[in-house]
Amino acid sequence: MKVAVLGAGLMGKEAARDLVKSPNVEKVLLCDLDVGQATMFKERLQNSKIEILRLDANDDVNILQIMEKVDVVINALFYSFNEKVARLAVDAGVHSIDLGGHIGGATDTVLSLHEKAKQKGITLIPDLGVAPGMINILAGYGASKLDEVSGIHLYVGGIPVKPEGIFGYNIVFSLEGVFDHYTDPSHVIRDGKLQEVESLSEIEPIFFDEYGELEAFHTAGGTSTLPKSFPNIDTLEYKTIRYKGHADKFKLLVDLGLTNKKTIVNVNGNMVKARDVLKEVLTPQLLLGDKEDAVLLRVIVKGVKEGKDTTYSYELATKKDRLSGTTAMARATANTVSVVAQMIGNNVISKRGVYPPELIVPGELYIREMATRGVDIVESVVRGEA
Repeated sequence: MKVAVLGAGLMGKEAARDLVKSPNVEKVLLCDLDVGQATMFKERLQNSKIEILRLDANDDVNILQIMEKVDVVINALFYSFNEKVARLAVDAGVHSIDLGGHIGGATDTVLSLHEKAKQKGITLIPDLGVAPGMINILAGYGASKLDEVSGIHLYVGGIPVKPEGIFGYNIVFSLEGVFDHYTDPSHVIRDGKLQEVESLSEIEPIFFDEYGELEAFHTAGGTSTLPKSFPNIDTLEYKTIRYKGHADKFKLLVDLGLTNKKTIVNVNGNMVKARDVLKEVLTPQLLLGDKEDAVLLRVIVKGVKEGKDTTYSYELATKKDRLSGTTAMARATANTVSVVAQMIGNNVISKRGVYPPELIVPGELYIREMATRGVDIVESVVRGEA
């Protein structure tokens, strides 16, 4: 199998690092506009399977030329490119997956390509990061074990192992994404009805070994495709995990309009986006650098099995790999896309069309594959009388 990784940022490079270890992967094309950084990564890795190609993500012809060389495409570009890459993958007749991301309607547009992808005999899976992504796979797996599903509760956070600074937080993915998730409304299902709730609201305590009491609160985008995949459940909620006090501090910035894309101010005759200023101010303060990060995850799926109330829970607490220097977020995200790309390329996933992760990725195999990469997801079950 030949795989193209579009984007040689942190996630793209780590996906390539995992792919080359597989005997079933013949070639990995690592593609980026910055050929220099991709080449440096190849030299450090010292693996002949990797080939570096120049990629201009704004050039459709360039993307199509790369797609024609491979069996599966991993789109590790910024999420504003997800819709374009999916459309081009269908045109090229090549399997494609992406890391997801919170941008209005993009995932729905990708899913709307289902019939065209099916006709081309290819598989597309959007939203394959951690949240959405890993949580979707685990929610789908838990639901598949129940006769009836009544509730899904999701908790995820990428945090520093040792909190520092005002927010007790470091950037582990994209500050732009953080602003979006904190600013836009969160979608939940309550009493069987889809509703909007304010992000950064309804803060609740949550506990993980080693980390003590943390907080969890609503953020946008986390439920992703789950409301459509499970339209008949009573409850569906997603909350982000942070150190205590984080939400209230960030909410002040949101309430002031500083994270809003539409807030523009006149500074000495220059029209400036407040969000851009905030990003420039916060970025140097929030960079992870060499510090150790962790990904904490808890997925709770409730329902009925064989006439008894049953709850399946999935929990993950993983840290940065000190040996390779790979962040916890990169381990969780990049390994997820690598594993699923190989499932498609090896025909383990054989359904054709466009599917959300929860409806197509085999959960048991996924958990097993992640464990071989040191990302351990623990399942537990509680059963009682209905």
